[in-house]
Amino acid sequence: MTQRLVIGSRNAKKVKEMRALIRPSWELRPVLEGWEIVGLELFPDAPEPDETGETFEENARIKASEFAQAIGEWVLADDSGLTVDALGGAPGVLSARFAGTHGDDDANNAKLIESLRHVPPDRRGAAFVCRLAVADPSGTIRLEASGQCRGRIVDDIRGGGGFGYDPLFLIPEYHKTFGELPAIVKHQLSHRCRAFEHLRAALAYRNPLS
Repeated sequence: MTQRLVIGSRNAKKVKEMRALIRPSWELRPVLEGWEIVGLELFPDAPEPDETGETFEENARIKASEFAQAIGEWVLADDSGLTVDALGGAPGVLSARFAGTHGDDDANNAKLIESLRHVPPDRRGAAFVCRLAVADPSGTIRLEASGQCRGRIVDDIRGGGGFGYDPLFLIPEYHKTFGELPAIVKHQLSHRCRAFEHLRAALAYRNPLS
């Protein structure tokens, strides 16, 4: 029997990436082929949860639980963001609204560049962090997973790929930012990919939806 799982996000670029990661093209023996993965576009009236958590984990749980209760479906939600060492972990859970307006990538990137203007390259360490949560229709959290990717923040926009802070996040081993790397390469390196690796295995073998 096909099982439906709703991706709890209205960020079209994030939803596209999450769809690709839950059934990745590079997986030789896909473990979740029988699943129907849908987005919130099927539920336009679902209210947007308030992300009041102080951690990525808390916000992922809030979104998964509240969306699930509102639409009566199994929901997968994530909370992801950038933590910069020299900024004491900021922007952290405020990553999407670092400059004040939620989802304004250009403004957020400009503020990050300015915040690090006087920080030397060897002190620009940073990490992308992802927390995933799956809630059943009652809103109970049934599964969680996490992933992290370390890199360094550069001082200018590089590349037009990805979204958010991707054009500023350098992977030193590749000498390229996430904005410059091909999507398939980014997907295999990213924080979200690493979180999904754990989640796919749990969904397939622990089968919490039965």
